[in-house]
Amino acid sequence: MRNATDAEAETGPVPTPAKGLRRGSVGLLASVTLGLSCVAPAYSIAVTLGFVTLTVGDLAPAALLLGFAPILLTAFAFRELNREMPDCGTTFVWTTRAFGPLTGWLTGGWVVQVATYIAMTALSQVGATYLLRLLGLRSLADSTLAVTVTAVALLAAVTSIAYRGLQLSASVQYVLLGLQLAALLGFGAVALGRPGAAAPSTDWLDPFAFPAPGPLAEAVMLCLFIYWGWDALITANEETRDGERVAGQAAVLSTLVLLGTYLFTAFAAIGFAGTGTTGTGLGNPENAADILATLAPSVLGPTLGRAMELAVCVSAVSALLTSLVGSSRGTLSMAAHGALPAAFARVHPRHRTPGFGTLFAGATAACLLALFTAVSTDFLGDAILCVGLLISCYYGTTALACVWHFRSRLRETPRDLLLRGVLPLLGGLMMLAAFARSAHDMYDPAYGSTSFHGVGGVFLLGAGSLAAGAVALAVARTRFRSFFRQGRSAVAALTITED
Repeated sequence: MRNATDAEAETGPVPTPAKGLRRGSVGLLASVTLGLSCVAPAYSIAVTLGFVTLTVGDLAPAALLLGFAPILLTAFAFRELNREMPDCGTTFVWTTRAFGPLTGWLTGGWVVQVATYIAMTALSQVGATYLLRLLGLRSLADSTLAVTVTAVALLAAVTSIAYRGLQLSASVQYVLLGLQLAALLGFGAVALGRPGAAAPSTDWLDPFAFPAPGPLAEAVMLCLFIYWGWDALITANEETRDGERVAGQAAVLSTLVLLGTYLFTAFAAIGFAGTGTTGTGLGNPENAADILATLAPSVLGPTLGRAMELAVCVSAVSALLTSLVGSSRGTLSMAAHGALPAAFARVHPRHRTPGFGTLFAGATAACLLALFTAVSTDFLGDAILCVGLLISCYYGTTALACVWHFRSRLRETPRDLLLRGVLPLLGGLMMLAAFARSAHDMYDPAYGSTSFHGVGGVFLLGAGSLAAGAVALAVARTRFRSFFRQGRSAVAALTITED
């Protein structure tokens, strides 16, 4: 005899409670744009490619390809779950339906929000630094106080845009993303055409050429970071035309576009500069922090080289804007289902956006930025590194939630078995393996810039975020008893009252 949960899992698409968002605001192109923008492709490849090359040399493209595998498998899980439950709460709703409210609130709610807030502190700081450089204020760009003040101003500006509506956000993102892709593709085309540039080799894509599993695992972990963020587009599913279908398609398309862009840029950079340890070589540790800023003047000349700085600045600001859109809709859904205070469920009557949630996200990121900066600039860097632990945690849990939710229907068709079972299962296991590997590596006091009594500061921040989430969960259970008492059915009804 089947229990109620099994029967519930077979009832088909779950009705999405009306939350007051403006339905049909965006289409497929805007959804893909939002997904790509949150990843910040120019910024991500600029600050990651050098470190990947330091680890595996000219096999960096192979690492990008291998790091993409769990991302694509996870994207299939997101697509299938979105078809069944097109709710702007995405991971929160899906993991709650699959594993219950405890896992849903902690992994699908807390972990996602904390990862986003920490990432927003980094994005605002990077955007502020590059903006000051572009304005010719390089002395201010070297001042921690000036960068922090400028970063807070950027947060205020993008919060205002996100507050005014998704259509405005999408329109701004078209321009910002276009500048990024044009800069990256232009850089790649010119670099490959330079005299003396090496022709791209298929050997650089050989997944069996890695000398040892350790460097491979480290490089793949770095690559996971540069793909993170595309899932923000799915939080706009209730505002997307035919959202249960289009948002899932956009998720897969955005990841494929990212892969193509990153591989092209990596081939161009390696072909032009090589992997040497001196000069502009990608193996030079002094270049690792921003490889595009190092190579752009040599490839494009000093004037056009500044366009690359503009692209990285725009990339950070663009991702900051999309992060606000995704975070506010995540808390909106949690409140609408009775898992957060009702204030987060308030939608602006004219702009039709989660006004309180948007302002809260912007203010929280600004406070975290000020806190991390006050403690230490090294502490801020380690806080950013711990995001990888949080990413692999909630991506892996979501992929496994797909398998568990559809478990009784996997044998209905070969498509269901493959796209709702086998591929998400592989993606989930790979993500959780990455989580375990990350935790192991981060425990080393030499990982990152800080340590405490022989334990890496990055590990303490990551584990501390999860521990703080457990404490917050205990408090939430006392305040939102109805949500936690209803179990998996808690996300099937609109409940915004607190007990």
